[in-house]
Amino acid sequence: MARRRISLIENLLFSRSLKRWARYGEAAAETDVATLSRLNQWARSLRRNLDRVIHEAEFRLALPLIGSNAMRKPLGTDWSWRPELWKGPLPLPGMASVPARAPIGEGTTIFHDCRRSELTVRQIRNTRAADIAPFGFRMDVFRFDGSFLSLVLDLPEEAARGLKLRHMIRLDVVVEMEKPLEIFARLNIKHGPNVEQIVRELPLAEEEVMVEFDLAYSKMNEKRVEKLWVDLIFEGPEMNQVILRDVTLSRRPRAEL
Repeated sequence: MARRRISLIENLLFSRSLKRWARYGEAAAETDVATLSRLNQWARSLRRNLDRVIHEAEFRLALPLIGSNAMRKPLGTDWSWRPELWKGPLPLPGMASVPARAPIGEGTTIFHDCRRSELTVRQIRNTRAADIAPFGFRMDVFRFDGSFLSLVLDLPEEAARGLKLRHMIRLDVVVEMEKPLEIFARLNIKHGPNVEQIVRELPLAEEEVMVEFDLAYSKMNEKRVEKLWVDLIFEGPEMNQVILRDVTLSRRPRAEL
């Protein structure tokens, strides 16, 4: 039913049906039992389908719109990206007892080394007035007997194309948590056989946080850049709920002096 439009005839039929059901409702208290039983069956059948339409409409029409790629970008940005996890609905929105390596949508993977996983994750719909991303990502961590928990974002090929030492890569995160913890962001750049790594701690004093990776201080070989990815590393996540309302990355050349 893609791109289907509601016709004038369907509008007329709906108006007549609505008036008919209004009459049924007004007369229900005085309707005989046999007729009321039949009306009850009809009403329940209608309600099942009405509930499906209402549920889907509330999900898809709630702001921000699904698939929206609106984001805050610094002046001079030549590439920007929001991972699919925060952009569109996942086929499997949640997972309990998350294994040590678990793909969460395209290009996003959770890693940990717990012997017994008590980690639950779920994609959630963003509906707050301040939200820009259509979806958020929630992690509920209970007992945690591992040494690390990380969310790995594989950047698309466009991020590596034309990457120079004069570029700045910016990571913006909107995060909520039940209790304070440390989150580190590690940018990984594969160039030839080597991997350059730059680590920054997210300043979590504000709800919306940002870090920048200045490639001028790296040893990246511009001519051999193959791939980029970012690790979000959560320190001491035990007995905590972390919600990443949005994650975006952007790239811009540093201003010439």
